[in-house]
Amino acid sequence: MMMLPRKLGEACGVCGIYAPGVDVARVSFFVLYALQHRGQECAGICTGDGRVAHIHKGMGLVSQVFNEDNLRWLRGDLAIGHTRYSTTGGLSLTNAQPYLIETALGPLGIAHNGNLTNTSSLRRDLLQRGVGLTSSSDSEVITQMLAGAPGDSWDKRIAAFILGAEGAYSLTILTRDAVYAVRDPWGFRPLCLGKLNESGWVVASESCALGTIDATFVREINPGEIVRLDDSGVTSWQTEPARPSALCVFEYVYFARPDSLLEGRSVHRVRRAMGARLAQEHPVDADIVIGVPDSATAHTIGYANEAGIPYGEGLIKNRYIGRTFIQPGARLRRRKVALKYNPLPDLSGKRIVLVDDSIVRGTTSGPIVALLRQAGAKEIHMRVASPPICYPCFMGVDMAKREELIAGRMSVDQIAAHIGVHSLGYLSLEALRDIVAPASNGHCEACFSGEYPVIVRHESDRSMFQ
Repeated sequence: MMMLPRKLGEACGVCGIYAPGVDVARVSFFVLYALQHRGQECAGICTGDGRVAHIHKGMGLVSQVFNEDNLRWLRGDLAIGHTRYSTTGGLSLTNAQPYLIETALGPLGIAHNGNLTNTSSLRRDLLQRGVGLTSSSDSEVITQMLAGAPGDSWDKRIAAFILGAEGAYSLTILTRDAVYAVRDPWGFRPLCLGKLNESGWVVASESCALGTIDATFVREINPGEIVRLDDSGVTSWQTEPARPSALCVFEYVYFARPDSLLEGRSVHRVRRAMGARLAQEHPVDADIVIGVPDSATAHTIGYANEAGIPYGEGLIKNRYIGRTFIQPGARLRRRKVALKYNPLPDLSGKRIVLVDDSIVRGTTSGPIVALLRQAGAKEIHMRVASPPICYPCFMGVDMAKREELIAGRMSVDQIAAHIGVHSLGYLSLEALRDIVAPASNGHCEACFSGEYPVIVRHESDRSMFQ
């Protein structure tokens, strides 16, 4: 099965829809299609008709999992959807979402983006209470926590869940009569609200998905907020005061689509600003500025404009080759890089600035540089539009163990020698903070600084409960 190219472990995509008289399964399909960049391993949709819930999910891309036949049976006015990249819980159908169970209050469906940092203790508590678990995913833990939470309504049970959960979670929840959207009190992962026709509402991980279904962006859901969509319209409330804001800064650097809005700002514009500041911090004489397609395009434009060096294409990407980041073994990753990118022949004799959004292990950067050398590049100067990634993420991004992160064990000069460039420059953390952090908002930057907004009790990987 071929998957879309992605270099970092993605944060999953979720959606929720309340729309009477609308084919909510088909609408969910198009929302998930727009969120495909957030995860390409599994996809699923769960719908409800006020009596029972229906579900279909599978492994693969959204277009591979769904077709006219299986969408036809997903009936109702309510829907939630999910496209997955695994962080806690490995790649298997049992870990595909949404999860759907029957409870005393009727059907309960859960779609989750993020990662709980106290999964081990929560999982142990459930097992000791006799609750059976069928998967290794923390999202199933969330489902069972909600099912067993105190309270005679979902409003009360969701509020009780928030008191016991730690870490990152943007949730869409399907019940018999409503769809809920929940964002953790730190706001690690994005979630927004949109208006769909006269009586419908939609929530999605990113605003870019709303235009796909002709929905109108209303606002972002606040950290610690619960939003209920039902026949009364939109009802929302804060369960507790929001913590210091900790939206993942990598949403700006890489994860979010450039046409999305985060905290009221254009992601594309923010990335161009990163590239411009990078040019100020690390200038170099060169003939052309090229980017690693497609995630570094906006950063590259910003760098070229600020530096006054022509922007051009240098690498042509085959978009039908699988991701390089998650493939096992450095040798396989190198071979996939050669399949994935082809350098243009007119780079011969040129002094090149190669811009990328980040370097994780370094196993992709080295082969790309080698391709440019084979094309005859005279000099290659690499510029990275984010600080060195030195620490792993525990809030929903599979960003490798610390010993696997190249910046965690090498200096900048050592990394430059390792990947074979004439010079290497990273955007400073101070510059990144200036660009993405207005006075009213904070961000999680733990992968750069090692300062985690929540207590991390262990270093885990996505197969720890397998």
